[in-house]
Amino acid sequence: MEVVWAVGQVGAAWLALVFGLIIVPSALGISLGISEAYMWVLVKTLEWATIRLQKGAKKPQPQMPRTPTANGIIERDETPMEKEISLLHRADFEFSHIFYFCRKGFEAIVEDEVTQRFSSEELLSWNLLTRTNVNFHYISLRLTVVWVIGVIVRYCFLLPLRFTLAAIGIMSMIVGTTAVGQLPNGRVKNYLSEVVHLTCSRILVRALSGTIRYHNKENRPQKGGICVANHTSPIDAIILTNDGCYAMVGQVHGGLMGIIQRATVKACPHVWFERSEIKDRHLVTKRLREHVADKSKLPILIFPEGTCINNTSVMMFKKGSFEIGGTIYPVAIKYDPQFGDAFWNSSKYNIVSYLLRIMTSWAIVCNVWYLPPMVRKEDEDAVQFANRVRSAIARQGGLTELPWDGGLKRAKVKDTFKEEQQKNYSKMLVRNGSVG
Repeated sequence: MEVVWAVGQVGAAWLALVFGLIIVPSALGISLGISEAYMWVLVKTLEWATIRLQKGAKKPQPQMPRTPTANGIIERDETPMEKEISLLHRADFEFSHIFYFCRKGFEAIVEDEVTQRFSSEELLSWNLLTRTNVNFHYISLRLTVVWVIGVIVRYCFLLPLRFTLAAIGIMSMIVGTTAVGQLPNGRVKNYLSEVVHLTCSRILVRALSGTIRYHNKENRPQKGGICVANHTSPIDAIILTNDGCYAMVGQVHGGLMGIIQRATVKACPHVWFERSEIKDRHLVTKRLREHVADKSKLPILIFPEGTCINNTSVMMFKKGSFEIGGTIYPVAIKYDPQFGDAFWNSSKYNIVSYLLRIMTSWAIVCNVWYLPPMVRKEDEDAVQFANRVRSAIARQGGLTELPWDGGLKRAKVKDTFKEEQQKNYSKMLVRNGSVG
Protein backbone atom coordinates (compact mmCIF):
# COMPACT_ATOMS: atom_id res chain seq x y z
CA MET A 1 0.00 0.00 0.00
CA GLU A 2 2.88 2.35 0.77
CA VAL A 3 4.29 1.80 -2.71
CA VAL A 4 0.93 2.60 -4.30
CA TRP A 5 0.61 5.70 -2.11
CA ALA A 6 4.12 6.86 -3.06
CA VAL A 7 3.41 6.32 -6.78
CA GLY A 8 0.16 8.26 -6.43
CA GLN A 9 1.96 11.14 -4.73
CA VAL A 10 4.62 11.26 -7.46
CA GLY A 11 1.92 11.16 -10.14
CA ALA A 12 -0.03 13.94 -8.48
CA ALA A 13 3.09 16.09 -8.16
CA TRP A 14 3.96 15.41 -11.82
CA LEU A 15 0.50 16.45 -13.04
CA ALA A 16 0.53 19.53 -10.80
CA LEU A 17 3.82 20.67 -12.35
CA VAL A 18 2.58 19.94 -15.87
CA PHE A 19 -0.64 21.88 -15.32
CA GLY A 20 1.00 24.76 -13.46
CA LEU A 21 4.00 25.29 -15.73
CA ILE A 22 2.68 24.21 -19.15
CA ILE A 23 -1.08 23.58 -19.48
CA VAL A 24 -2.36 26.77 -17.85
CA PRO A 25 0.14 29.10 -19.59
CA SER A 26 -0.64 27.37 -22.90
CA ALA A 27 -4.37 27.85 -22.42
CA LEU A 28 -3.82 31.54 -21.70
CA GLY A 29 -1.44 31.95 -24.63
CA ILE A 30 1.50 33.07 -22.49
CA SER A 31 5.02 31.76 -21.98
CA LEU A 32 6.99 31.44 -18.75
CA GLY A 33 10.29 31.40 -20.65
CA ILE A 34 10.94 27.69 -20.11
CA SER A 35 10.79 26.87 -23.84
CA GLU A 36 13.09 29.78 -24.66
CA ALA A 37 15.64 28.65 -22.06
CA TYR A 38 15.46 25.07 -23.34
CA MET A 39 16.04 26.20 -26.95
CA TRP A 40 18.99 28.39 -25.88
CA VAL A 41 20.68 25.45 -24.14
CA LEU A 42 19.91 23.21 -27.11
CA VAL A 43 21.36 25.63 -29.67
CA LYS A 44 24.55 26.09 -27.64
CA THR A 45 24.93 22.31 -27.26
CA LEU A 46 24.51 21.68 -30.98
CA GLU A 47 26.96 24.48 -31.80
CA TRP A 48 29.52 22.87 -29.49
CA ALA A 49 28.91 19.46 -31.07
CA THR A 50 29.36 20.92 -34.56
CA ILE A 51 32.70 22.47 -33.58
CA ARG A 52 33.85 19.14 -32.13
CA LEU A 53 32.83 17.37 -35.35
CA GLN A 54 34.71 19.89 -37.48
CA LYS A 55 37.85 19.49 -35.40
CA GLY A 56 37.58 15.71 -35.62
CA ALA A 57 37.05 15.86 -39.38
CA LYS A 58 40.50 17.45 -39.80
CA LYS A 59 42.13 14.24 -38.59
CA PRO A 60 42.78 11.54 -41.21
CA GLN A 61 39.85 9.15 -41.22
CA PRO A 62 39.03 6.02 -43.21
CA GLN A 63 37.24 6.75 -46.47
CA MET A 64 33.51 6.17 -46.36
CA PRO A 65 31.09 5.88 -49.26
CA ARG A 66 29.84 9.26 -50.34
CA THR A 67 26.12 9.92 -50.18
CA PRO A 68 23.96 12.56 -51.82
CA THR A 69 23.73 15.89 -50.04
CA ALA A 70 20.97 18.41 -50.10
CA ASN A 71 22.75 20.17 -52.98
CA GLY A 72 22.95 17.06 -55.17
CA ILE A 73 25.95 15.11 -56.40
CA ILE A 74 25.51 15.75 -60.13
CA GLU A 75 25.24 18.93 -62.10
CA ARG A 76 22.11 18.83 -64.24
CA ASP A 77 21.68 20.49 -67.59
CA GLU A 78 18.10 21.73 -67.76
CA THR A 79 18.16 22.25 -71.53
CA PRO A 80 14.87 21.10 -73.13
CA MET A 81 14.88 17.90 -75.17
CA GLU A 82 14.16 19.81 -78.39
CA LYS A 83 17.24 22.00 -78.06
CA GLU A 84 19.47 19.13 -76.97
CA ILE A 85 18.59 16.99 -79.98
CA SER A 86 18.72 19.94 -82.38
CA LEU A 87 22.39 20.34 -81.51
CA LEU A 88 22.97 16.71 -82.47
CA HIS A 89 20.71 16.71 -85.50
CA ARG A 90 22.42 16.60 -88.87
CA ALA A 91 20.53 14.92 -91.67
CA ASP A 92 18.73 11.71 -90.83
CA PHE A 93 18.66 9.69 -87.67
CA GLU A 94 22.11 9.12 -86.21
CA PHE A 95 23.23 6.80 -83.45
CA SER A 96 24.46 9.82 -81.45
CA HIS A 97 20.84 10.89 -80.95
CA ILE A 98 20.46 8.33 -78.18
CA PHE A 99 23.16 9.99 -76.06
CA TYR A 100 20.66 12.50 -74.68
CA PHE A 101 18.42 9.71 -73.40
CA CYS A 102 21.37 7.72 -72.07
CA ARG A 103 22.61 10.70 -70.07
CA LYS A 104 19.14 11.44 -68.69
CA GLY A 105 18.78 7.79 -67.75
CA PHE A 106 22.10 7.75 -65.88
CA GLU A 107 21.16 10.98 -64.08
CA ALA A 108 17.88 9.41 -62.95
CA ILE A 109 19.67 6.28 -61.70
CA VAL A 110 22.32 8.23 -59.78
CA GLU A 111 20.03 10.88 -58.32
CA ASP A 112 16.56 11.44 -59.70
CA GLU A 113 14.74 14.58 -58.59
CA VAL A 114 11.52 12.83 -57.51
CA THR A 115 12.13 9.86 -55.20
CA GLN A 116 14.72 11.77 -53.15
CA ARG A 117 11.89 14.11 -52.11
CA PHE A 118 10.24 11.16 -50.34
CA SER A 119 13.17 10.51 -47.97
CA SER A 120 14.46 12.58 -45.07
CA GLU A 121 16.68 15.52 -45.85
CA GLU A 122 20.38 14.82 -45.34
CA LEU A 123 21.96 17.06 -42.70
CA LEU A 124 25.36 18.65 -43.14
CA SER A 125 26.26 18.01 -39.50
CA TRP A 126 25.18 15.54 -36.82
CA ASN A 127 22.39 16.85 -34.55
CA LEU A 128 23.00 14.32 -31.74
CA LEU A 129 19.81 12.45 -32.68
CA THR A 130 20.76 9.89 -35.29
CA ARG A 131 23.66 9.35 -37.63
CA THR A 132 22.18 11.55 -40.31
CA ASN A 133 25.34 11.33 -42.38
CA VAL A 134 27.18 8.05 -43.07
CA ASN A 135 30.44 10.00 -43.01
CA PHE A 136 29.96 10.50 -39.27
CA HIS A 137 32.31 8.49 -37.11
CA TYR A 138 33.59 8.39 -33.55
CA ILE A 139 35.16 11.74 -32.68
CA SER A 140 35.76 11.94 -28.93
CA LEU A 141 34.66 10.58 -25.58
CA ARG A 142 33.10 13.91 -24.58
CA LEU A 143 30.88 13.97 -27.65
CA THR A 144 29.77 10.40 -26.98
CA VAL A 145 28.98 11.24 -23.35
CA VAL A 146 26.87 14.23 -24.45
CA TRP A 147 24.99 11.97 -26.88
CA VAL A 148 24.29 9.43 -24.10
CA ILE A 149 23.05 12.20 -21.81
CA GLY A 150 20.83 13.40 -24.66
CA VAL A 151 19.32 9.93 -25.06
CA ILE A 152 18.52 9.81 -21.34
CA VAL A 153 16.96 13.28 -21.39
CA ARG A 154 14.88 12.59 -24.51
CA TYR A 155 13.56 9.16 -23.53
CA CYS A 156 13.35 9.44 -19.75
CA PHE A 157 12.15 13.03 -19.36
CA LEU A 158 10.95 14.59 -22.62
CA LEU A 159 9.06 11.54 -23.88
CA PRO A 160 6.93 11.04 -20.70
CA LEU A 161 6.31 14.80 -20.52
CA ARG A 162 5.26 15.04 -24.16
CA PHE A 163 3.10 11.94 -23.92
CA THR A 164 1.31 13.44 -20.91
CA LEU A 165 0.74 16.72 -22.73
CA ALA A 166 -0.49 14.94 -25.87
CA ALA A 167 -2.93 12.82 -23.85
CA ILE A 168 -4.27 15.90 -22.04
CA GLY A 169 -4.56 17.83 -25.31
CA ILE A 170 -6.43 15.04 -27.11
CA MET A 171 -8.77 14.35 -24.19
CA SER A 172 -9.46 18.07 -23.81
CA MET A 173 -10.26 18.28 -27.52
CA ILE A 174 -12.72 15.37 -27.36
CA VAL A 175 -14.44 16.49 -24.15
CA GLY A 176 -14.46 20.19 -25.03
CA THR A 177 -15.84 19.84 -28.56
CA THR A 178 -18.43 17.29 -27.42
CA ALA A 179 -19.68 19.69 -24.75
CA VAL A 180 -19.72 22.69 -27.12
CA GLY A 181 -21.50 20.57 -29.72
CA GLN A 182 -24.54 20.33 -27.44
CA LEU A 183 -25.12 24.08 -27.63
CA PRO A 184 -27.49 25.59 -30.22
CA ASN A 185 -25.90 27.08 -33.31
CA GLY A 186 -24.98 30.70 -32.87
CA ARG A 187 -22.22 33.12 -31.98
CA VAL A 188 -21.68 31.67 -28.52
CA LYS A 189 -21.16 28.17 -29.89
CA ASN A 190 -18.78 29.42 -32.59
CA TYR A 191 -16.78 31.44 -30.07
CA LEU A 192 -16.46 28.56 -27.59
CA SER A 193 -15.55 26.17 -30.42
CA GLU A 194 -12.69 28.42 -31.50
CA VAL A 195 -11.50 28.74 -27.89
CA VAL A 196 -11.45 24.95 -27.46
CA HIS A 197 -9.63 24.37 -30.76
CA LEU A 198 -7.01 27.05 -30.10
CA THR A 199 -6.41 25.94 -26.50
CA CYS A 200 -6.01 22.25 -27.39
CA SER A 201 -3.78 23.04 -30.37
CA ARG A 202 -1.49 25.10 -28.14
CA ILE A 203 -1.21 22.20 -25.71
CA LEU A 204 -0.39 19.80 -28.55
CA VAL A 205 2.27 22.17 -29.87
CA ARG A 206 3.85 22.21 -26.40
CA ALA A 207 3.77 18.40 -26.53
CA LEU A 208 6.09 18.68 -29.55
CA SER A 209 8.30 21.33 -27.93
CA GLY A 210 7.22 23.46 -30.86
CA THR A 211 8.89 26.77 -31.57
CA ILE A 212 6.93 28.45 -34.36
CA ARG A 213 7.44 31.87 -35.89
CA TYR A 214 4.45 33.28 -37.76
CA HIS A 215 5.17 35.99 -40.33
CA ASN A 216 2.84 38.52 -41.99
CA LYS A 217 -0.11 37.81 -39.73
CA GLU A 218 -2.13 40.49 -41.50
CA ASN A 219 -2.54 37.94 -44.34
CA ARG A 220 -4.08 35.23 -42.15
CA PRO A 221 -6.93 33.30 -43.86
CA GLN A 222 -10.37 34.81 -43.41
CA LYS A 223 -13.77 33.14 -43.13
CA GLY A 224 -15.26 31.98 -46.40
CA GLY A 225 -11.81 31.42 -47.91
CA ILE A 226 -9.52 28.49 -48.66
CA CYS A 227 -6.13 28.09 -47.01
CA VAL A 228 -3.63 26.02 -49.02
CA ALA A 229 -0.17 25.05 -47.78
CA ASN A 230 2.72 22.77 -48.65
CA HIS A 231 2.57 19.44 -46.86
CA THR A 232 5.39 17.86 -44.86
CA SER A 233 3.76 16.16 -41.91
CA PRO A 234 0.42 15.36 -40.23
CA ILE A 235 1.39 17.96 -37.62
CA ASP A 236 1.10 20.71 -40.27
CA ALA A 237 -2.54 21.10 -39.26
CA ILE A 238 -1.60 21.51 -35.59
CA ILE A 239 1.06 24.07 -36.49
CA LEU A 240 -1.51 26.19 -38.33
CA THR A 241 -4.40 25.77 -35.86
CA ASN A 242 -2.07 26.99 -33.12
CA ASP A 243 -2.50 30.46 -34.61
CA GLY A 244 -6.05 30.29 -35.96
CA CYS A 245 -9.07 28.06 -36.50
CA TYR A 246 -9.81 26.16 -39.70
CA ALA A 247 -12.37 23.76 -41.05
CA MET A 248 -10.57 20.52 -41.91
CA VAL A 249 -11.23 18.45 -45.00
CA GLY A 250 -10.50 14.73 -45.12
CA GLN A 251 -11.62 11.14 -45.10
CA VAL A 252 -13.47 9.57 -42.19
CA HIS A 253 -11.19 7.34 -40.12
CA GLY A 254 -11.68 4.75 -37.43
CA GLY A 255 -10.04 4.30 -34.04
CA LEU A 256 -8.83 7.30 -32.03
CA MET A 257 -8.79 9.56 -35.11
CA GLY A 258 -12.42 8.66 -35.79
CA ILE A 259 -13.41 9.55 -32.23
CA ILE A 260 -11.70 12.95 -32.59
CA GLN A 261 -13.41 13.57 -35.95
CA ARG A 262 -16.86 12.73 -34.64
CA ALA A 263 -16.36 14.98 -31.60
CA THR A 264 -14.91 17.99 -33.42
CA VAL A 265 -17.51 18.02 -36.21
CA LYS A 266 -20.22 18.60 -33.60
CA ALA A 267 -18.63 21.91 -32.61
CA CYS A 268 -17.07 23.03 -35.89
CA PRO A 269 -18.18 22.63 -39.54
CA HIS A 270 -15.37 20.31 -40.60
CA VAL A 271 -15.92 18.49 -43.89
CA TRP A 272 -15.40 14.73 -43.48
CA PHE A 273 -16.06 12.31 -46.34
CA GLU A 274 -16.72 8.59 -46.34
CA ARG A 275 -14.30 6.46 -48.36
CA SER A 276 -16.87 6.01 -51.14
CA GLU A 277 -17.75 9.72 -51.21
CA ILE A 278 -14.19 11.04 -51.47
CA LYS A 279 -13.82 9.27 -54.84
CA ASP A 280 -16.81 11.21 -56.15
CA ARG A 281 -15.09 14.37 -57.29
CA HIS A 282 -18.31 16.22 -58.08
CA LEU A 283 -19.75 15.53 -54.61
CA VAL A 284 -16.55 16.73 -52.94
CA THR A 285 -16.51 19.92 -55.02
CA LYS A 286 -20.19 20.59 -54.30
CA ARG A 287 -19.80 20.30 -50.52
CA LEU A 288 -16.70 22.48 -50.50
CA ARG A 289 -18.40 25.14 -52.62
CA GLU A 290 -21.34 25.19 -50.23
CA HIS A 291 -18.93 25.68 -47.33
CA VAL A 292 -17.04 28.52 -49.04
CA ALA A 293 -20.29 30.23 -50.05
CA ASP A 294 -21.15 30.70 -46.35
CA LYS A 295 -18.96 33.63 -45.26
CA SER A 296 -19.69 32.90 -41.59
CA LYS A 297 -17.85 29.55 -41.70
CA LEU A 298 -14.18 29.06 -40.94
CA PRO A 299 -11.70 28.94 -43.83
CA ILE A 300 -11.07 25.49 -45.27
CA LEU A 301 -7.57 24.06 -44.78
CA ILE A 302 -6.32 21.99 -47.73
CA PHE A 303 -2.94 20.47 -48.62
CA PRO A 304 -3.11 20.26 -52.45
CA GLU A 305 -0.01 18.05 -52.84
CA GLY A 306 -2.01 15.16 -51.43
CA THR A 307 1.00 13.56 -49.70
CA CYS A 308 3.93 14.50 -47.47
CA ILE A 309 7.08 15.87 -49.14
CA ASN A 310 10.38 16.20 -47.28
CA ASN A 311 10.26 20.01 -46.92
CA THR A 312 12.94 20.64 -49.54
CA SER A 313 10.49 21.15 -52.40
CA VAL A 314 6.89 21.72 -53.43
CA MET A 315 5.38 19.22 -55.88
CA MET A 316 2.34 19.45 -58.14
CA PHE A 317 -0.82 20.94 -56.63
CA LYS A 318 -3.99 19.02 -57.48
CA LYS A 319 -6.34 21.32 -59.37
CA GLY A 320 -9.50 20.32 -57.43
CA SER A 321 -8.86 22.86 -54.66
CA PHE A 322 -8.64 25.65 -57.22
CA GLU A 323 -11.87 24.82 -59.05
CA ILE A 324 -14.05 25.61 -56.05
CA GLY A 325 -13.85 29.36 -56.39
CA GLY A 326 -13.43 31.95 -53.68
CA THR A 327 -10.26 33.49 -52.30
CA ILE A 328 -7.12 31.39 -51.86
CA TYR A 329 -4.88 32.15 -48.88
CA PRO A 330 -1.44 30.58 -49.53
CA VAL A 331 0.71 29.55 -46.57
CA ALA A 332 4.35 28.43 -46.69
CA ILE A 333 5.68 26.13 -43.96
CA LYS A 334 9.41 25.48 -43.57
CA TYR A 335 10.78 23.23 -40.81
CA ASP A 336 14.31 23.39 -39.42
CA PRO A 337 15.66 19.79 -39.64
CA GLN A 338 18.51 20.57 -37.26
CA PHE A 339 16.29 20.02 -34.21
CA GLY A 340 14.10 17.20 -35.50
CA ASP A 341 12.89 15.66 -38.74
CA ALA A 342 9.23 16.59 -39.16
CA PHE A 343 8.85 14.76 -42.48
CA TRP A 344 6.62 11.68 -42.40
CA ASN A 345 7.82 8.98 -44.77
CA SER A 346 4.56 7.04 -44.71
CA SER A 347 5.98 4.29 -46.93
CA LYS A 348 8.67 3.56 -44.33
CA TYR A 349 7.11 4.40 -40.95
CA ASN A 350 3.57 3.90 -39.66
CA ILE A 351 1.95 6.72 -37.73
CA VAL A 352 2.90 5.28 -34.31
CA SER A 353 6.60 4.97 -35.24
CA TYR A 354 6.54 8.44 -36.73
CA LEU A 355 5.01 10.03 -33.61
CA LEU A 356 7.59 8.24 -31.45
CA ARG A 357 10.38 9.71 -33.57
CA ILE A 358 8.81 13.16 -33.31
CA MET A 359 8.36 12.97 -29.55
CA THR A 360 11.94 11.81 -29.00
CA SER A 361 13.48 14.56 -31.13
CA TRP A 362 14.87 17.73 -29.62
CA ALA A 363 12.11 20.05 -30.79
CA ILE A 364 9.96 21.05 -33.75
CA VAL A 365 11.11 24.40 -35.07
CA CYS A 366 9.50 26.00 -38.10
CA ASN A 367 8.58 29.24 -39.84
CA VAL A 368 5.11 29.95 -41.20
CA TRP A 369 4.52 32.68 -43.77
CA TYR A 370 1.04 33.98 -44.56
CA LEU A 371 1.08 35.14 -48.17
CA PRO A 372 -1.26 37.78 -49.66
CA PRO A 373 -4.62 36.35 -50.77
CA MET A 374 -4.92 35.28 -54.41
CA VAL A 375 -7.91 34.95 -56.73
CA ARG A 376 -8.26 33.20 -60.06
CA LYS A 377 -7.90 35.45 -63.11
CA GLU A 378 -10.45 35.49 -65.90
CA ASP A 379 -8.06 34.04 -68.51
CA GLU A 380 -6.65 31.44 -66.09
CA ASP A 381 -7.71 27.82 -65.76
CA ALA A 382 -7.51 25.80 -62.53
CA VAL A 383 -4.14 24.24 -63.39
CA GLN A 384 -2.51 27.59 -64.15
CA PHE A 385 -3.94 29.07 -60.96
CA ALA A 386 -2.64 26.12 -58.92
CA ASN A 387 0.82 26.54 -60.45
CA ARG A 388 0.84 30.26 -59.67
CA VAL A 389 -0.06 29.62 -56.02
CA ARG A 390 2.54 26.83 -55.79
CA SER A 391 5.25 29.13 -57.18
CA ALA A 392 4.43 31.79 -54.59
CA ILE A 393 4.67 29.26 -51.74
CA ALA A 394 7.93 27.81 -53.07
CA ARG A 395 9.57 31.24 -53.38
CA GLN A 396 8.58 32.32 -49.89
CA GLY A 397 9.59 29.06 -48.21
CA GLY A 398 12.87 28.71 -50.11
CA LEU A 399 11.66 25.40 -51.57
CA THR A 400 12.39 23.80 -54.93
CA GLU A 401 9.41 23.83 -57.29
CA LEU A 402 8.81 20.52 -59.08
CA PRO A 403 6.11 19.72 -61.65
CA TRP A 404 5.81 16.07 -60.60
CA ASP A 405 2.75 14.53 -58.99
CA GLY A 406 3.26 13.55 -55.36
CA GLY A 407 1.28 10.40 -56.17
CA LEU A 408 4.55 8.99 -57.58
CA LYS A 409 5.38 8.23 -53.95
CA ARG A 410 3.23 5.11 -54.30
CA ALA A 411 2.40 4.86 -58.02
CA LYS A 412 4.25 4.62 -61.32
CA VAL A 413 4.47 7.30 -63.98
CA LYS A 414 1.29 7.38 -66.04
CA ASP A 415 1.47 5.84 -69.51
CA THR A 416 0.02 9.03 -70.99
CA PHE A 417 3.08 10.98 -69.86
CA LYS A 418 5.42 8.42 -71.43
CA GLU A 419 3.45 8.50 -74.65
CA GLU A 420 3.62 12.29 -74.75
CA GLN A 421 7.42 12.21 -74.60
CA GLN A 422 7.54 9.51 -77.28
CA LYS A 423 5.32 11.58 -79.58
CA ASN A 424 7.52 14.65 -79.12
CA TYR A 425 10.62 12.67 -80.07
CA SER A 426 8.94 11.01 -83.05
CA LYS A 427 7.88 14.41 -84.40
CA MET A 428 11.47 15.57 -84.26
CA LEU A 429 12.64 12.46 -86.08
CA VAL A 430 10.29 13.00 -89.01
CA ARG A 431 11.10 16.73 -89.15
CA ASN A 432 7.50 17.56 -88.29
CA GLY A 433 7.97 19.08 -84.87
CA SER A 434 9.77 22.03 -83.38
CA VAL A 435 13.14 20.78 -84.68
CA GLY A 436 14.14 20.53 -88.33
